[in-house]
Amino acid sequence: MLKQKNNRQQLPFIGLLLLLIFAAAFLYKPSGIEEMKTSEIIGLFRDHKVVSYELNLGNGNIEIKTQGSDKTILYKVPDVYSFMEKIDPYVEEYDAMHPDAPMEYDWIPPTTVPAWFSIMPYIITLGLMGFFIYMMYSQQSGKGVAVGRAKTKDASDLASKKTFDDVAGADEEKEELIEIVDFLKNPSKFNALGARIPKGVLLVGPPGTGKTLLAKATAGEAGVPFFSISGSDFIELYVGVGASRVRDLFEKAKKSAPSVIFIDEIDAVGRQRGAGLGGGQDEREQTLNQLLVEMDGFSANQGVIVMAATNRADILDKALLRAGRFDRQIYVGLPDIKGREEVLAVHFKGKPIAPDINLKTIAKSTPGFTGADLENLVNEAALMAAKKGKKAITQREVERATIKVIAGPEKKSRVVTPKEKKLVSYHEAGHAVAHYFCPTADPVQEISIVPRGMAGGYTLSLPENDSNYKTKTEMSEEIVTLLGGRCAEQLILEDISTGASNDLERVTSTAKAMVTRYGFSEKLGNVVYGSRPEQTFLGRDYTQGKVYSEAIAGEIDVEIRKLVDEGYKKCMQILEDHVDKLHIVAKELMEKEKISGERFKLLMSEGYDPTTDKDSPSYQPPVADREPVAE
Repeated sequence: MLKQKNNRQQLPFIGLLLLLIFAAAFLYKPSGIEEMKTSEIIGLFRDHKVVSYELNLGNGNIEIKTQGSDKTILYKVPDVYSFMEKIDPYVEEYDAMHPDAPMEYDWIPPTTVPAWFSIMPYIITLGLMGFFIYMMYSQQSGKGVAVGRAKTKDASDLASKKTFDDVAGADEEKEELIEIVDFLKNPSKFNALGARIPKGVLLVGPPGTGKTLLAKATAGEAGVPFFSISGSDFIELYVGVGASRVRDLFEKAKKSAPSVIFIDEIDAVGRQRGAGLGGGQDEREQTLNQLLVEMDGFSANQGVIVMAATNRADILDKALLRAGRFDRQIYVGLPDIKGREEVLAVHFKGKPIAPDINLKTIAKSTPGFTGADLENLVNEAALMAAKKGKKAITQREVERATIKVIAGPEKKSRVVTPKEKKLVSYHEAGHAVAHYFCPTADPVQEISIVPRGMAGGYTLSLPENDSNYKTKTEMSEEIVTLLGGRCAEQLILEDISTGASNDLERVTSTAKAMVTRYGFSEKLGNVVYGSRPEQTFLGRDYTQGKVYSEAIAGEIDVEIRKLVDEGYKKCMQILEDHVDKLHIVAKELMEKEKISGERFKLLMSEGYDPTTDKDSPSYQPPVADREPVAE
């Protein structure tokens, strides 16, 4: 309230500023025009210095030109006819003294001007000041021009009505929400047993997993008024608007009860209080306080269920997550292989597909994909098929689209020198060979030296099965495979390049997580050091501080370096032991630019001889089939 009071106290000063601006506009005179007093003007006529003048008989404005000057003197005569009587004798004297060049003069007759025209500038000024003051008070009070009203979207405003049939790969999540829908449709069944429906449901999960879609489907199934708003819509420049919009939102919902309120990206307004540099008096915290009161305060909130979605539940205020507010949290995670197959079926529905499309195969090759990723994949495959003039989407387009979604679009037009081509070929071959000889590493699906995005090439490896956990061995061998490119450069080219920068970042991140988060260091033991890096944000870091000493920090650095060095030695040993395979893969990459997963397995198989393989660049035909060499 203090900020509101200060803003209102500034209104008179703002109005005065406007008045001064208009006054300056009216009083401004162009350069080259000079002002004088009445006695001085008459003196000019008396001294015979005036050679010409122009007098407006209506408004009394007179313009005078004098001898030896190119400036114009502007003056407003108080009484036109009295002024003319005073200067007439001097004009006659001037004409008698200068018969060859008498004084030039022009009298402009008066024009008829409405009486209100003279006060028009004052009316405009006062009107603008009044409108400005009205706008300020309206914005401060949250009334007028819809500043304090919540910008909600009703379910009828949505582009298309969604139901639970449109949601796939989230069976458990739908079960939780069907209970909410059942209560909204038939509350007496629950009330008869004394059951209380949750007041708030928080959908938590990574981006793109379908949290907003679940909320839309809930509204579509329930058939009740559904008010959707984004967390950022509450926050405005003006103080008090966010809290006013929260009140307005809940008032609308109560009038339409039973109803559902959905707040998307609630972390924009529900972030932990006192975590910023502004203390507890900023606009966002006032909005959050009002939201807490509306969800579980003194006022009755019967029949209104609040749903919200976020991918940062860790930063939400604890008061928002307690029982009685968001007393049910539903985690919407990444779909498993069965869920991905169901999601793909939803997105392929209505699209022409070829007989070779196998949803189970596509689902198996897309671990870690969210629902949004799968929708993008299907759309990219459809675009590729359309560009080629096909009447249906084939498996080939889906495979190409999968790689495009993961690695980005190809940049075939980029000029690559032979030296760079050799460097990238051995770099990617090093990754691939390290993958092959690490038992826990994911199988290689494709190798390419065609630039994609920021990368000069890539080695695509995908897991055969979904996995929720990783062992110490798996993470250690992940470091080995990431260092394959750097080791191959050092081993074959006897030099290293900047192409391994991203690999080294991932290596360092993996080693640090093994030591500080997962307790994989024998020396430091089963202790977690520090918070998760993705959970840090402004304010919370300042309050937590470091949870370990400088001595422990030094030991952490030593253990991280130890894991990386061990991985480097193991990777170098693998490549030295199988340097022949490294050369085979690299030479094929330099020749063909891409190697499929099946082809890579053939190249790595025991006993493979590139000189007898017709598809290999090292193929040598039998002596009998060779053309004779001309002498």
